[in-house]
Amino acid sequence: MELRPLHPLDETDLCRVIRAALVEFGADRPGFAWQDPELDAMSKTYAASGWIYLVVAEAGNVLGGAGIGPLSGVDATCELQKMYLAPSARGKGVGWQLMGSLLEHARVLGYRWVYLETLSGMVAAQRLYRAWGFLRIEQPLGQTGHGGCDCWFLKELHGAGGSGKQRYPSEH
Repeated sequence: MELRPLHPLDETDLCRVIRAALVEFGADRPGFAWQDPELDAMSKTYAASGWIYLVVAEAGNVLGGAGIGPLSGVDATCELQKMYLAPSARGKGVGWQLMGSLLEHARVLGYRWVYLETLSGMVAAQRLYRAWGFLRIEQPLGQTGHGGCDCWFLKELHGAGGSGKQRYPSEH
């Protein structure tokens, strides 16, 4: 399997994987990524400065992906977004590779924190987040538009700058 940046030709297959996962986990309704306006044209969104989306592909087939972008309303923080894998790609270490690559991109882009939102039913995903050092927090941060999520996680990136004195990112 290969990890590579999202290309416009990937969008149809990627959208299919994302929507199937949202249905699988009961998130095919308002308050979740299902209604995100960029879902059908993600390559435009993730081409902007401070954004990146990586696709997982095998033999030319898109099996999922994940991205990061600035978290609206929170300083020095990016959001891990739209991390979904087809069932055939799960349990093979692909999520681990994807997370490692995105965390490195976040460091290079100068983010100090990585935030994510998920569902309590996504148990395997939460194990991955915890294994990478994400800590569960009590309430959401920023303005994601995903009010349906019921679990929030935050990770401080080491080596991304900052004094090390601030415990949580500041909202504005």
